[in-house]
Amino acid sequence: MALNDDTEPVDRHAASPTGTTPPAGPPADGVAAPSGRMPRWLPRAMVLALALVAAFQLGNWAFHQLIGLLINMLIAFFLALAIEPAVSWMAGRGMRRGLATFLVFLGLAVFAAGFVTLLGSMLAGQIVKMIEGFPEYLDALINWVNQKFHTNVRRVDIQEGLLHSDWLQKYVQTGAAGVLDVSTQVLGGLFKLLTVALFSFYFAADGPRLRRALCSVLPPARQAEVLRAWEIAVDKTGGYLYSRGLMALISGIAHYILLEALGVPYAPVLGVWVGLVSQFIPTIGTYLAGALPMLIAFTVDPWYAVWVLIFVVVYQQFENYVLQPKLTAKTVDIHPAVAFGSVIAGTALLGAVGALIAIPAVATLQAFLGAYVKRYAVTDDPRVYGYRSRGPGGSGGPGMFARGRRLREGRVGAGTTGAGTTGAVTTPVDEEESS
Repeated sequence: MALNDDTEPVDRHAASPTGTTPPAGPPADGVAAPSGRMPRWLPRAMVLALALVAAFQLGNWAFHQLIGLLINMLIAFFLALAIEPAVSWMAGRGMRRGLATFLVFLGLAVFAAGFVTLLGSMLAGQIVKMIEGFPEYLDALINWVNQKFHTNVRRVDIQEGLLHSDWLQKYVQTGAAGVLDVSTQVLGGLFKLLTVALFSFYFAADGPRLRRALCSVLPPARQAEVLRAWEIAVDKTGGYLYSRGLMALISGIAHYILLEALGVPYAPVLGVWVGLVSQFIPTIGTYLAGALPMLIAFTVDPWYAVWVLIFVVVYQQFENYVLQPKLTAKTVDIHPAVAFGSVIAGTALLGAVGALIAIPAVATLQAFLGAYVKRYAVTDDPRVYGYRSRGPGGSGGPGMFARGRRLREGRVGAGTTGAGTTGAVTTPVDEEESS
């Protein structure tokens, strides 16, 4: 209905000469009217979205299935980087690279087999000794309990009670059932070790071919960066392992001398154990390394265990503050806090493997990024050296002793030179720029 000039409603259908509904006008804002049909792009978008989701799920499943293989390859790559200097040195003197890699692996295998054999014989001997002396220890404990608490406990009663107890039978049944699981884990560990050794052998023996294959798909500018990063990784990883090996040798010799002087059995094997475990197991390696010598020294004399503990603590401080900074200054020069944080992060990501490779990986990344980070001369501000201003209008600065020390070190030049001639003040920034 519409209104005419006389304000009376007028029927639009009636006003139409044909009696039909007039066509609707165009919609506001130029928006096309809905036609009721699906757009052409919508089916293709739905198919593409489903394909992307399916590809993501397939990739996620494949990644979780291959995560063990990828970790083994990562270990093999860092092991190949570690032995790269030795292989390159032998190959540079005319030896075939494959033969040089084989000789390096053979030396490592012989050392590992000898160490495991000596350690196993030592542990077996100690276990036999403890089993043979167990009745004497048990009689001494029973006598102490009877005297202390006025009881009448006998060893025969304890043995009969243990043999007829339910928990012992359940433990035997559980142990028999777990033999198969232990065997499976041992076989799985041997297979992983073989996989790591095989991949590391190929990475080290075919290192030049691998680098050429990688550089062949990159432009020349990128090739130089990749080769430089590879060289830094070899230097840092090899330097880290070699410096750790040297510190392990020094630590093993020092602990061997102590144990031999105390008369502790198996002193050579225990020295090698302390050196390797304390250096190649981060954070807790020192405590694990010192526990075994203390336990064996305790079987000889309880006071010997105390002396071993004191020596382990003192030597650890000497190593942390004197030996390690000198040996790792040119190989893995990273801050101790950064090293500790990298070990924690590596352990959280990859477990024990991440803890082992975290420090050389962070050192490689730090050395590689150091060439691309632009550095500037530091302003000569007292706050740079840790001195705060004394007030809104005052200027803080070092105290009398600090200024005297800087004057003795030659960091601040004389205020006046000659007859009333004012000299220039030399700051640490000026020294850096002049050098």
